[in-house]
Amino acid sequence: MNTEAVAKRLVELCRKGEYEQAQRELFAPDAVSIEMPGAPAGALGDAKGLEAIYEKGRQFAAMVEAVHASEVSDPLVAGSWFGVTMTMDVTFKGRGRVQMSELCVYHVRDGKVASEQFFYDMG
Repeated sequence: MNTEAVAKRLVELCRKGEYEQAQRELFAPDAVSIEMPGAPAGALGDAKGLEAIYEKGRQFAAMVEAVHASEVSDPLVAGSWFGVTMTMDVTFKGRGRVQMSELCVYHVRDGKVASEQFFYDMG
């Protein structure tokens, strides 16, 4: 799969809320997931390898009480890189309702996502 095809499929699955399916289908076994440097205490950290990435996703899902809305933009592709914006309106267990917005940047190598990195405002 070329970068554009990977990007379109990732967006399609994420729009359905099928994040782990996207990872199973599109990520390389040695993929990495990178959070913002200096992320607040309690935030999920970086993950290396598919099993760690699956677990990171499961931990995030376990923190969520309800998803009220979510949106994933169309991808913007540049060579072996692509980016999307993701927004979520979620209620976290014990933390309340939060509006989240992030820029997600992906690198594709040999037809698979080799890395994902998230950028968002902290505060």
